[in-house]
Amino acid sequence: MPKYNKIFGLSVLATAILLTACQPREKEAKEVNPPEVTQAEPEIVQLKGETEKLNLDLPECDGKSCPEITIERLNSNQRFIDEFIDQQILARLKGMLDVDAITSAKVQAASEPTPVQSAASEAAVTQPQLSARQQLEKQTIPYMQTFLNLDKELKALSANHSISLMIKPKILNPGNPLATVVLNSTHYLGGAHGSTAQNYYNFDLDSKKLVKLDDIVLPKQKAQLEAKAHDAFKTWVIDSELATDVAEYEQAWKFKLTDNFFLTKQGLALQYAEYEIGPYVVGLPRLNIPYSDLQGILKPEYLPKTEQAASEAQVAK
Repeated sequence: MPKYNKIFGLSVLATAILLTACQPREKEAKEVNPPEVTQAEPEIVQLKGETEKLNLDLPECDGKSCPEITIERLNSNQRFIDEFIDQQILARLKGMLDVDAITSAKVQAASEPTPVQSAASEAAVTQPQLSARQQLEKQTIPYMQTFLNLDKELKALSANHSISLMIKPKILNPGNPLATVVLNSTHYLGGAHGSTAQNYYNFDLDSKKLVKLDDIVLPKQKAQLEAKAHDAFKTWVIDSELATDVAEYEQAWKFKLTDNFFLTKQGLALQYAEYEIGPYVVGLPRLNIPYSDLQGILKPEYLPKTEQAASEAQVAK
């Protein structure tokens, strides 16, 4: 009997040891299978930002004929776009204000500091590393001086008109497929009337490049696009009651394809400047071509999904 009890006790002990040894293995078996990891969707890059006004330090002026100038720049999450727009602002100023045209601007700029120059000099002393806005302010100094001297010369001629200038960018499309910034400008510098302009700049945020009209058109389809745009031009002439005979109208205002474009929800918009395809009275003409007419002309990635599928099928034929 004692021998039986001894054998029974050893059996119980062996069973307990086996059960204990099995526990970690079950644990290890469970740990072999890692939890399922869901793959995150790639983040879509979008253009985001606001405009900031330049500090131009105009001299104090009272009355209704004071010169007015407002320049704003883009401050966004895409530095390459901000820098590009800054250069376009300077180019626009150069087109409006010929620094060399007013000799007194050169003389005064060399002889006496203006409030704008004084402020820029102080900023250079106190802030060696200028911000992007301050750098642009510094670059506008010659144009500001020309603007102020033009105002003086007009007032010396007893002109009662108030000259004005405005430049302001705006984010039109944040992306997908293109990020678009429009640069609006207006100016009146004497004469019969002022002038207005709208320039659209399109960017690929992935490649960080400016996208031109040729870049979104399929190979060998530029002529087809021009034909579609010409049809839109003819419709615009008739609908605007500019003429009953388009061929006769084109003797004075001949159609041409512009590179100033942007993509809308409905199609391709072609923006023209004053006097480009019509008289001053028509302002800034805009021609619109619907996406349904652009299948097989625009690259599929620049078409909405429904038109994109149809365009890909058409190209594959």
